[in-house]
Amino acid sequence: MPSAAVAYPRPALRMAVLIASGLFWALGPGVATSADLLRPTPPPLAAEIPSSWTFEFTPYAWATSLKGSQTVRGRTVDVDETFLDIVRHTIGNGGQLFAVMGHFEARNGPIAFFGDGIWEQMVIKGGGVRARSVEPGIALGIAASGDLKIKMAVAEAGAAYEVARFGLPLGDVVRIPAGLDLVAGARYWYQQADVSFNVATTVDIADLLVRGRNRAIAKSGSVDWTDPFIGARLRLAVAPGQEIFLRGDVGGFGVGSQLSWQAMAGYNFDFAIWNGVTFSGLLGYRALYVDYEQGQGRRRYEFDMLQHGPVLGVTMRY
Repeated sequence: MPSAAVAYPRPALRMAVLIASGLFWALGPGVATSADLLRPTPPPLAAEIPSSWTFEFTPYAWATSLKGSQTVRGRTVDVDETFLDIVRHTIGNGGQLFAVMGHFEARNGPIAFFGDGIWEQMVIKGGGVRARSVEPGIALGIAASGDLKIKMAVAEAGAAYEVARFGLPLGDVVRIPAGLDLVAGARYWYQQADVSFNVATTVDIADLLVRGRNRAIAKSGSVDWTDPFIGARLRLAVAPGQEIFLRGDVGGFGVGSQLSWQAMAGYNFDFAIWNGVTFSGLLGYRALYVDYEQGQGRRRYEFDMLQHGPVLGVTMRY
């Protein structure tokens, strides 16, 4: 996740400005005609852009909720599960909930290169998965509810370029240093999904795997695609060692998925330095949407899903 690359005005300079302002107002009307001469000028918005490479790595946790639909072998289920529901349905039913997530970024001056990776496995059972429809050519009659098991990897790589540095006004004197990056890259998706139904209410199971007496499972096999994306990122140095960032991108464009977009807001704060490495906490919220489809009839696969939830991580920067 981005670090505080733009500098905040030095505390000593801000204090001098505030003292000068206070003296002016304390003197009152006697110097009113000299107001324009005595009014302090705003401090510099940012320091020079560093000319050496800086690197940061952020392992993080994303408490993901799911809302959308999943189609496997022409059978579609609607999914609406919060993160707590997913935890309860997975771990509480003897399943596995596993996730590994990390972000890497290298910056030199206005140029940055980044990568982000997610690997997760989850099982969703019960009321959060509702059967909705089947493709033409498949006999009607599917269970009112089902289970969804999904393994998914999302890996993105891209570059950012700082196109502007400016100050957002905060009162008459202080301005918040800000930097605007344009970003572009590609996002790779890999999935394996299983949707299971109750055999008693599933009429057409000719191409499904039947397990036991009452379960029929539609297996997708391995599915993957790559989406290009473009976007922007705004970084605000709200205090020394503290930064707020906003990022958004849009992609797909029919190259991989029909549409994909991502939005994220976060707050970074430095809390320790050890052996030349700065440690920062990360608090944020992330939303990632994709609409991908392939095949027809019994071969149809579709993932039309919004994943969203809070993000918590630790950044190591050197």
